[in-house]
Amino acid sequence: MSQKVAVIGAGLTGLTTAYYLRKQGVDVTVFEKADRAGGVIQTCREDDFVYENGPSTGVLGSPEAAELIEELSDLCRLEIADEDAKYRWIWKGGRWVALPSGLIGGVTTPLFTFGDKLRLLGEPFRKPGTDPNESLADLVRRRMGKSFLKYAVDPFILGIYSGDPEKLVTKYALPKLYNLEQNYGSFIGGSMKKAKEPKSDRDKKATREVFSMQGGLSTLIDALVQKIGAENVILNAHNIQIKQAKSGYSLSYGNQVELPFDRVISTIGAWALPEIFPFLPAQDLADITELPYAKVVQVSVGFRQWEGTELKAFGGLVPFCENRRVLGALFLSSFLKGRAPEGGALISTFLGGVRKPEMVKLSDDELKAVVEAELKEMLGLTKWNPDLIVINRYQHAIPQYGVESEAKLKAVEKLENQFPGLYLAGNLRDGIGMADRIKQGREMAVLVSKKV
Repeated sequence: MSQKVAVIGAGLTGLTTAYYLRKQGVDVTVFEKADRAGGVIQTCREDDFVYENGPSTGVLGSPEAAELIEELSDLCRLEIADEDAKYRWIWKGGRWVALPSGLIGGVTTPLFTFGDKLRLLGEPFRKPGTDPNESLADLVRRRMGKSFLKYAVDPFILGIYSGDPEKLVTKYALPKLYNLEQNYGSFIGGSMKKAKEPKSDRDKKATREVFSMQGGLSTLIDALVQKIGAENVILNAHNIQIKQAKSGYSLSYGNQVELPFDRVISTIGAWALPEIFPFLPAQDLADITELPYAKVVQVSVGFRQWEGTELKAFGGLVPFCENRRVLGALFLSSFLKGRAPEGGALISTFLGGVRKPEMVKLSDDELKAVVEAELKEMLGLTKWNPDLIVINRYQHAIPQYGVESEAKLKAVEKLENQFPGLYLAGNLRDGIGMADRIKQGREMAVLVSKKV
């Protein structure tokens, strides 16, 4: 008799998990409280603009991400970003400065102090850190210097986590960077050694290229739903609650009767766990729900005719020390096709983050005024006449992997051992990028399918 599996949450993690479970012949049903699948991924089309409410791009950072897209190629097509996506701008002293990518650029850039450039020569010879909970800021200051923290790492972290490098723990937030130091002794030497290591054909699929999907990221979501079977993805499942049963678990939502399941996989945010899993011990849950999240505002702005600075870059990031009111902006139409009319521009601007959460509380008119003032000055606009402006607020935008991470992961392991058949996944652990979500979903499916 086949076992039944429930997946809570129809975001990228949940759908990937369900897709691979279905491939293994597992009877799986996905439950989603929203009226659509995709979670934060949502492509919108309006007045010749194609924009995203949520993440706009991913990085092919794992073979699993590339393989999933390959498997779905009959329903959706990968779009690799144009060459412009290789360039990043950093705001310093009232102007944009290109983030250097090579040795010569690193020596000549005005982003870093002369002392820190000299200090960088000694980076391969510094001893690895011994504190597994060392913050990213402390690690960078120790190995590279303050100016690298302020004008390279801080804006990088704003672009990924909308976070604070003083609070993020490298081991959990950027494990690849942490492992470079721990396994190879340095960032520079470790990167050079890793580049020379032989890679399997599968490993080579993780090209680190920036990607979207032709027509937008929602086409990937639609493809997953079609492969899973729309009848197996229950939308508008409000008030989901899981209870322990004599054998496995029971699930109820809305006015529906309780449904029996042998295994339950949660892919929801940490803050939502207590309401859905009331039987889980409060203390163990507290170690998980203490996970902080960045509050972020995303403002998509479209111009049919662009009259500002030529946008030949992935985007611009604004270091916190520059004291601006935006975190940065992505120049989507410069590296993705069909996002704006020919000669126009589509820009996704971000505000808020861990250090400026109050921005989420601003009214739409206040946010529009901020974006107008910032983009006019920073992108060389003499007038403000956008043809599209869309505002999205996210109270739980991005989890912050800080000092609570060790206790959180131990609590997850303890609960999964204490309650067999229950799995706590999602972006509360294992990374926040699209490739991270796909990788976790596939690994979760493999783990569960072995036990059903």
